[in-house]
Amino acid sequence: MPDRRLGARRRRLMCGIGGALDARGGGTAISHQLSTLKHRGPDAQGAFERPGVAVGQARLSIVDLATGDPPIVEESGDIGVALNGEIYNYLDLRAELRRAGHDLHTRGDTEVIAHLAEDHSPVALAQRLDGMFAFAIWDDRKGELILGRDRLGKKPLYYWSGSGRFVFGSEIKAVLADPAVPRQPNPAALSAYLTFGYVPSPQTFFDGILSVPPGHVLRVRRGSDPIIEPYWSLPGADAAEPLDLTFGEAALETLRLLTSAVERRLMADVPLGAFLSGGVDSSSVVALMAGLSDKPVSTFTIGFDGSDGFDERRYARSVAERFQTDHHEFVVKPDAAELVERLVWHHDQPFGDSSALPTFLLSELTAGHVKVALGGDGGDELFAGYSRFGAARLRRRLQRFPPRSRAGFLAIAKALQRTNPGAFRTLQRFLAHPYGGVSDAYLSWVSPFGPGWRDLLLPGANDWAADGFNRMWNDAGGRSPLDRLLTLNLQTYLLDDLLPKVDRMSMAHGLEVRSPFLDTALLEFALRLPDHAHIRGLSLKRTLKTAVKDLLPPEITRRRKHGFGVPLDRWFRTDLQGYLRSTLCKPSAHVRRHLQGDAVDQMVSEHQEGAGQNGHALWALLTLEIFLARENW
Repeated sequence: MPDRRLGARRRRLMCGIGGALDARGGGTAISHQLSTLKHRGPDAQGAFERPGVAVGQARLSIVDLATGDPPIVEESGDIGVALNGEIYNYLDLRAELRRAGHDLHTRGDTEVIAHLAEDHSPVALAQRLDGMFAFAIWDDRKGELILGRDRLGKKPLYYWSGSGRFVFGSEIKAVLADPAVPRQPNPAALSAYLTFGYVPSPQTFFDGILSVPPGHVLRVRRGSDPIIEPYWSLPGADAAEPLDLTFGEAALETLRLLTSAVERRLMADVPLGAFLSGGVDSSSVVALMAGLSDKPVSTFTIGFDGSDGFDERRYARSVAERFQTDHHEFVVKPDAAELVERLVWHHDQPFGDSSALPTFLLSELTAGHVKVALGGDGGDELFAGYSRFGAARLRRRLQRFPPRSRAGFLAIAKALQRTNPGAFRTLQRFLAHPYGGVSDAYLSWVSPFGPGWRDLLLPGANDWAADGFNRMWNDAGGRSPLDRLLTLNLQTYLLDDLLPKVDRMSMAHGLEVRSPFLDTALLEFALRLPDHAHIRGLSLKRTLKTAVKDLLPPEITRRRKHGFGVPLDRWFRTDLQGYLRSTLCKPSAHVRRHLQGDAVDQMVSEHQEGAGQNGHALWALLTLEIFLARENW
């Protein structure tokens, strides 16, 4: 049985992949593609090449230096593979392949995929893999290129197809590195960005460049259109009935599955640590790591100066002291916002979530000490930890009351702003649409722009993204509203905001981040829990908090949910006031070519004069401006 303690030998891969398939057998730009991904894999580059075909990988090597460099092929030399990510069950698969007579020459997980491709269809192959991954396979026997992406989309994978050529890469910049790919704007992107703060998958800001859907494989042959097939999907309306467990049994099983998920992610031959915010999710991961490790866990925390409720360092210290971790802290200064140009470069397109900034700096701090970090992402998604889930349930009840009563409740709720600004914003946005459906209210909350701003900035904006959002809500029919919201959140916010943020900001520093809460077995269990196991009254994330209450300091499980936010409202009124105006309000600003300049000025003035709280919307406009200026669009 493999040694699963922290420190057990194992080959690590943190990489970027890219390649192309040309119908006429023409050359590829694989070297140029891989050079754009050097930040993801600076130690080695290699490609499996045939006439008109290249499947390449930029590698960050940790061990297995003698045999682990790309390209990786199976014994016949007919199948080449590139992998970005981590296959957690690869040791079991290696043993199975050996029993079946396969001859493996490396100690890593990439070669496993090459041998599986000999015996399995693309769908069956992907179903065998458990982990976070994006892979590319060229099968010379079949003349077929195969791409695959993990179940939730933890690892990115983009592609472009046209004029008999197919190009793919881990990041958009690697696709654009091929000279055949046009660098043209997607005319539908801007309205979607103003709705979500990102462009929903599979679309991007670049016309014709799409993302491979999570839980899917893509097959393409020379001169043919790509064929995309699912191999896994989130539990939907036809899912099994909720689990018949007592609340105590559900908590015990949650702890067992989470412990197993953490344990599977501790195998490493490199320094390993954890992000620690002081919230329930990251604190639970640290607690379990400490119990599974024979040496102190390295923990890393980001903080802010000021009294506006964004600094969580004292909670993180409480957890670090309890488990005697090797703790590190970093304080974000307002001038760090000028890093926005680097953030946009790594995202390849505008990204409206301002928490990318502290994530970037936290990853930089962490990468100075370790090469792998575990995080708490996914706990809120699986166990209903966001205040918007509770607010949605409360809103449904408030709809029974007359408008005057709802207005009175909103006035009372405003008092929450003194201690938890995010909680007030949630209630305010849900109650702002008293006659709409739950999905409409939810969409209004997740948008960085408050009600009405999108129409002022972009009159007549196309609603294709919102329509797609509502279709996903309707497709989850037959389940409880909370179940539907959890599924919707996984398909939208997790896929297009949380996961890209963590991947790009960590890989910018060559840091691999693993998320135990997004373990497949834990996810499938959590999504079958009944509503009351998640939320009762104003109590959120009940099952998880009960599962870990004996591990954590009481102040951690009792504290209110606090997002990983940035004090933008204060920064844009003080330290960054001039920077904001000089970027967005100058007549030559590129954003004014696409949006109503008067509305931009109004948003800036309203915020800086204290008449509104527009910090998140202004950050979204700031990243949009940097992107448009870079592309000269």
